[in-house]
Amino acid sequence: MPPAASSHDAGETIENPPALAVRDLTVAYRNEPVLWDIDLTVPRGTLMAVVGPNGAGKTTFIQALIDLVDPAAGQVRFFGEPYDAARSRVGYVPQRGSVDWDFPTNALDVVMMGLYGRLWWFQRPGEEERRLARQALDRVGMLEYADRQIRQLSGGQQQRVFLARALVQDADFYLMDEPLQGVDATTERAIIDILRELQSRGCTLLVVHHDLQTVPEYFDHVMLLNVRRIASGPIESTFTDDNLRETYGGRVGFLRPQDRRARMEEGKS
Repeated sequence: MPPAASSHDAGETIENPPALAVRDLTVAYRNEPVLWDIDLTVPRGTLMAVVGPNGAGKTTFIQALIDLVDPAAGQVRFFGEPYDAARSRVGYVPQRGSVDWDFPTNALDVVMMGLYGRLWWFQRPGEEERRLARQALDRVGMLEYADRQIRQLSGGQQQRVFLARALVQDADFYLMDEPLQGVDATTERAIIDILRELQSRGCTLLVVHHDLQTVPEYFDHVMLLNVRRIASGPIESTFTDDNLRETYGGRVGFLRPQDRRARMEEGKS
């Protein structure tokens, strides 16, 4: 498990607000609540997982934070400001399945899209933008594929390209929707190493994650979500059997890392 984040929240005030503060967030489709009355505080410098069953509203929650989905009620603040004011400080990696990978563009162009916010209207990316984009691709191990059409990349390679697009924004807060889904073990480890590097530089990360077994190993905070927020906070006090049963509606069939190690030792004896 990564080292516990320092207690940034202890000193957070109106002058020094948390990285993310969500109050009473509700999203409904056709009068059916998808998210209900969500409250969440994300301290600065934390690496937080968002976990819950299918249909729990995890993707909707991420999208509602950055105005891709209109909430029925509630308030969202990044570093004490609404998203429009804090947009340049927030990077976003969408779920890979939501992207049209047949769009005719190459990996370098996809990454440069992350820099459009810093350009004036009608200004085309120049050499500096290309340099930054290539630097980001190199950071995720994809520089040699810079000119490759994105539809020709594997799922793990596509995910790395979208991670590079977020990295090139040089944000303070990163929202990532299942960045580890469908990737191979090597890519998963590379992505986790980058997330921890960002955290070590003071960034805050909120990551939708599907694998309960790796939550304690990869993250220091967790939010348990099933339409409403079941619990959130440090792994040690929040990622408990009782909270997991409430989140998933019954018995949760997974082994914690220490239990897996014990089983492996039993098998050797």
